Amino acid sequence: MDASTVGILIIAALIIIGLVILFTFVPIMLWISALSSGVKIGIFTLIGMRLRRVVPRRVIEPLIKATKAGLDLHTNQLESHYLAGGNVDRVVNALIAAHRANISLTFERTAAIDLAGRDVLQAVQMSVNPKVIETPFISGVAINGIEVKVKARITVRANIDRLVGGAGEETIVARVGEGVVSTIGSSPSHKDVLKNPDTISKTVLEKGLDAGTAFEILSIDIADVDIGKNIGAMLQTEQAEADKNIAQAKAEERRAMAVAGEQEMRARVEEMHAKVVEAESDVPLAMAAALRAGKLGVMDYMNYNNIKADTEMRHSFGDQGTSDTSPNDSK
Repeated sequence: MDASTVGILIIAALIIIGLVILFTFVPIMLWISALSSGVKIGIFTLIGMRLRRVVPRRVIEPLIKATKAGLDLHTNQLESHYLAGGNVDRVVNALIAAHRANISLTFERTAAIDLAGRDVLQAVQMSVNPKVIETPFISGVAINGIEVKVKARITVRANIDRLVGGAGEETIVARVGEGVVSTIGSSPSHKDVLKNPDTISKTVLEKGLDAGTAFEILSIDIADVDIGKNIGAMLQTEQAEADKNIAQAKAEERRAMAVAGEQEMRARVEEMHAKVVEAESDVPLAMAAALRAGKLGVMDYMNYNNIKADTEMRHSFGDQGTSDTSPNDSK
């Protein structure tokens, strides 16, 4: 193989490598697809996207879609939104849906909603087709103490102007629940709620619960009404039980104080009895001292003992007569 052939092969290889690099770095097919779709974009613009770390397909394909739908968008708008971390395809789809539904929506507004974390396409679809939110059973207590459980269906439509910074579905459900509880609580009887459940929805709708939210409440419909527990009777029963326990505790306290007083009196009686016994024990000593001193004679001492024995005998006779006497004899 001569040198000219080798040179030709090397040149051909370099050309092939260059073409591969060109088609890899420059999306020629995407450029051709854009031109055939009526999107005027230069090849150097696509190369600039590569240099700016932008995936050209993520920008050009939504631009083609928007151009075919009749929207006036530019590459710089879509590229800047992509660099900001937004979803370009979803923004373009939302603009197309809004354009078809005759909803006034600009690209800047749509991009802001998307960057705020909202699903802008779903919001546009909800503006056209309202969504129904079903609440769980909400419990309220009427004035007569009967619990009423209500389940409501809330029909809402997305408010695109309040999507950025507006509250979500949880706030709507919480506010409707608060309105239902307050309406039931102001009803004199649970029968009034059962008779006219539409009064709940009318009262709740008049409060403007969608203020500051990303939705507009179209209607609130009462789906189900159930009767719960008799809360008033339960509270009265619990109060009566509590009062009974308090009364029992106070009675037990008084009984304990009475028992303590009785025990104290018994102790005092025993103390007095001990003092009497102690005083009686001094009598023989005093008599012995009187005998020694000659102030008491032997005959006096004998008379004292006789009187004492006679007294004890009389007491014994009296005790026997009392024990022998039956209740019938006493009558």
